[in-house]
Amino acid sequence: MATDYVSVNIPKKVYEEVQKRVAESEGEFKTVEEYVEFVLTELIKEEEEEAGIVSNSEDEKGNRERKLGYI
Repeated sequence: MATDYVSVNIPKKVYEEVQKRVAESEGEFKTVEEYVEFVLTELIKEEEEEAGIVSNSEDEKGNRERKLGYI
């Protein structure tokens, strides 16, 4: 099953900052799109967890925070 995609416009300054983070990710992210998709997906998961919709273990939360550079 193919995934459908849509375009989203962001300020050039934000795009350039994300490009830097992709370059610093040591290959974990290959494109700006991949990075943005990951960050937005993680943000949605966190908001759902806070709302009590989904519950994840502390290990999974730590892994996400590590990937985002928080730890």
